[in-house]
Amino acid sequence: MLEKFKALGLSERTLKALKKKGFEEPTQIQEETIPLLLTGDIDIVGQAQTGTGKTAAFGLPLIEMLEKGKKGVQALILVPTRELALQVSEEINSLKGEHSLKIIAIYGGQSMDQQLRRLERGVDIVVGTPGRIKDHLGRGTLNLKSVSYAILDEADEMLNMGFIDDVEEILGYTNAQRRTLLFSATMPERILQLAKRYMGKYKVIRVAKEQLTVSLTDQIYFEVAHSDKLEALCRIIDSEPKFYGLVFCRTKVDVDTVARKLGERGYDAEGLHGDLSQHQRERILGKFRQQRINVLVATDVAARGIDVSDLTHVINFALPQDPESYVHRIGRTGRAGKEGTAITFVTPDEYRKLVVIKRVAKTDIRKEKIPAVEDVIKAKKNRIKNDIQNILKSSPGEEYVDFAKEILAQNQPEEVLAAFLKQTFGDELNARSYGKIRDVSVDMKGTTRLFVARGKVDNMDARQVIEMMKAVAEIDPHKIRDVRVFDKFSFITVPFAEAEVIIRAFKQKKVSKRPIVERAKENKRTKSR
Repeated sequence: MLEKFKALGLSERTLKALKKKGFEEPTQIQEETIPLLLTGDIDIVGQAQTGTGKTAAFGLPLIEMLEKGKKGVQALILVPTRELALQVSEEINSLKGEHSLKIIAIYGGQSMDQQLRRLERGVDIVVGTPGRIKDHLGRGTLNLKSVSYAILDEADEMLNMGFIDDVEEILGYTNAQRRTLLFSATMPERILQLAKRYMGKYKVIRVAKEQLTVSLTDQIYFEVAHSDKLEALCRIIDSEPKFYGLVFCRTKVDVDTVARKLGERGYDAEGLHGDLSQHQRERILGKFRQQRINVLVATDVAARGIDVSDLTHVINFALPQDPESYVHRIGRTGRAGKEGTAITFVTPDEYRKLVVIKRVAKTDIRKEKIPAVEDVIKAKKNRIKNDIQNILKSSPGEEYVDFAKEILAQNQPEEVLAAFLKQTFGDELNARSYGKIRDVSVDMKGTTRLFVARGKVDNMDARQVIEMMKAVAEIDPHKIRDVRVFDKFSFITVPFAEAEVIIRAFKQKKVSKRPIVERAKENKRTKSR
């Protein structure tokens, strides 16, 4: 099963740890990075998104190559957030198996005294955020001169968060002969400059787009009124054989409200947002990773660094602010070769935003109907039947068999089982425990009237207006209807989706200082009469 990992040059001890973790085949970033690190001496720049398995890509070779018993920090891993620091350190710890390596996560919000005590005892790998690493360097409590490997994880995020100067300063404290690895989802010019300045000869590894995690995610949206979102969420959770997912909300208040209401309905759910203390955050994340809770409600900011490979679902309880955030959210499921489902709730007034997300993210999000109550109950009954079958396979125990015979001696088997099901699952199988969900279907085939700030004084006629739309927005001319050209402006009618494309295209290409195309307003229609 692990032959492909073995072919990369990993030892039997490491393969044993991988088998225990349930690994089967390496991802692309692992296939290309691990042999280079184990056998080569050049630096590596890896362009790969979160969820492609890059922690194991650099973590496994580190476990193999670091010298046992050597004094001083041998590897430094810089990450943008404390959540990612914890996740990376925990992942490497889980991969090391029988290797005796000491790994520490260093980040702000954690006790400085606790970190000092652990550093004094000696560590092999330090995973930390730039701010807290700088604090230790300033105090003289962290020495990086013996570092053989420096890894920059999610470098573009560190750039976005304003840490890149700190990163450069920290690299100045490390051993000049170190090997450097840089991983980033995107490669802006500033990151490339960093690579040229602080890395020797390096090889670039790019994960092909079709192998990124989003391609493994089944994307669905439901049209639902805002007031019915919680009811829809409950039906989705209850329809699944095993739900283990992230629910994204826009605000901290929404997170608290949704998590509380789910808890009141009996779901194992908790909320995560920026107002929680570090101790609370770590406790909640620990419970989620151990699957002691199966629903984590979070804001985008709070969810940074959460890397759980077994998620079955990501739910967009509220649409994200931009297409990039949508891709980042749904990329948290369907990871490392496993399929996942991303579900988005869309209210009627948000459909325009969904159209933009679909186009910019170049992804297909199909419409589905929210599960009906009878379908939810049917799914629950199937789960109960499967659970009973599994118990029967494992033998319920002689003492229970004798007890059952006593009861069956005085009653019909069907009546006994029915009484048991009613007593045990009566509330769960009660259709009245679900509320009604209103039908709020959006007219996706509707049209939009657009105002165009060009007219006869600009030497425009109907044909030229259509040609301009085609040239700037690449719109099929046959979809442009009812073109009316006046002296200083024009009107066109196009399908709803094409209207979004046209407006955005003119904004992006900055054809004029003032908007050339916008949605027609009532007063402009009046003037045209």
